[in-house]
Amino acid sequence: MSGGPRSGRREPGATPGKAGVGSGSAGRQGAAGGTARRRGGAPGGKGAAPGAGPGRGPGASAPRARQPRSARELALDALVRVSRDGAYSNLQLNAALQESGLSRADAGLATELVYGTLQRRLTLDHWLQQFITKGFAKLEPWVLSLLRMSLYQLVYLDRVPAHAAVNEAVNIGRRRGHAGISSMLNGVLRNAVRQLPQLKAETFAGETNEVRRLSLRHSYPEWLVGRWISAYGVETAEAMMESGNEPPHSSLRINRLRTSPEQALLQLQQAGLNARLSDAAPWAGVVVARGGNLAGTDGYTEGLWSIQDESSMIVAAAADPRPGFRVLDCCAAPGGKSAHMAELMEGKGEIIANDLHPHKQALVESQAARLGLSNIQAVSGDAAELAEHFALASFDLVLLDAPCSGLGVIRRKPEIKWTKTPDDIEAIAAIQERLLDSASCLVKPGGTLLYSTCTIAEEENGKQIADFLAKHPDFSLDPEGWPAEVLEPLRSAGVESASADHFDGALQLLPQHFGSDGFYIARLKRI
Repeated sequence: MSGGPRSGRREPGATPGKAGVGSGSAGRQGAAGGTARRRGGAPGGKGAAPGAGPGRGPGASAPRARQPRSARELALDALVRVSRDGAYSNLQLNAALQESGLSRADAGLATELVYGTLQRRLTLDHWLQQFITKGFAKLEPWVLSLLRMSLYQLVYLDRVPAHAAVNEAVNIGRRRGHAGISSMLNGVLRNAVRQLPQLKAETFAGETNEVRRLSLRHSYPEWLVGRWISAYGVETAEAMMESGNEPPHSSLRINRLRTSPEQALLQLQQAGLNARLSDAAPWAGVVVARGGNLAGTDGYTEGLWSIQDESSMIVAAAADPRPGFRVLDCCAAPGGKSAHMAELMEGKGEIIANDLHPHKQALVESQAARLGLSNIQAVSGDAAELAEHFALASFDLVLLDAPCSGLGVIRRKPEIKWTKTPDDIEAIAAIQERLLDSASCLVKPGGTLLYSTCTIAEEENGKQIADFLAKHPDFSLDPEGWPAEVLEPLRSAGVESASADHFDGALQLLPQHFGSDGFYIARLKRI
């Protein structure tokens, strides 16, 4: 088993940046599947508790108060909604935690159980198939999710006693199902407990097929393992997989119109938070370890900082917008990159922040209001049709943070491993091509087109840009346009695509470079 057991290290309530919820990256077009839930029954299965319905007479006793869900029950409900309904793990979990009333420790356990179980699903299923002779076909979704979650606790969490994990699973099975289910859970999990030393030590070194060995060791689908090995080699591919299984850290982008990274760092440390300047983006970023819900801090409310992944911060910085520029952000929601560009422009000039979904205009507008930025105008429309609404060649800078497969944000949305396919990459690449063609028409001669994704797929990144340049000879990559302060930390950290020998104006950040999201960023100039 790679990585060894660990205690719950994920931060409950941490709000992801652009690369997470509702972003212009993975999952832009999807919905979270809702946050309503049934209490007292199996997720989507059992009905309301007896006697809880209408029709009570005046003399009837009041219904008993519903018991709050435990951390494990909350995690189980979230896992079922993700696997059965296609809900996004981050949206589903955050919504459930906000109304749960769980302590911070229990919220941390629930968070670890959801993300860890999703991340290790393939390996967990490999082991469970050895213990369940009849296979998974007849198991209800909640039962399979409960087995996966319980085995994850046994193998990967060193602070959860084995008896506690087994007993809680059996009790949940009894409450939500029947005696037969609880008996089966007890038998399977106790069998796993007897083999825990072997399971914890397993590295699958005996597997002769390299792709299958790494797939089982790190719990990634074989098609993705093979793709990464072909693109990057075994050593780098395995580092990418290991990093993708680590909990994401929280990072803040400092609003330099109101404070400096150094001043913000001091304020956070004085508040008792374990904070440091970002390695990837020290010019604007601060990393906070185990900071909890940073959207609840005074500095967030006062517009001193925003929550954004370090890699995502580099996008607007690479665009290098200047005061007075006219800027178009084609796929803007929830507004983090538009806000960052407005900060860099010192609030001077104009930013049109467009998104496909009208209801997301409010997200962009609320970001701008919180940060005190008056030069952002939120609009709604299809990014492929923006050339029909704005004058051609009328923007100094056009940012296309394109919808993508999201393979760079697996640590934040681990279900991507199991929901994406090679066909999805091909389909989204076709959409990106159309968006690039449309966006490029709006760039002034001498202006900048900045293209970014939060993926690691070459078809969506380097190949996409190469194909675009072949069709558009009036554009070229623009390495000289990147600010030196943006490139210097990347080169110091040994990011190969940023090195002076390799840098051509496009950058591929991998998850292991800084423990941040995998991002591709290409700066192009219209000649």
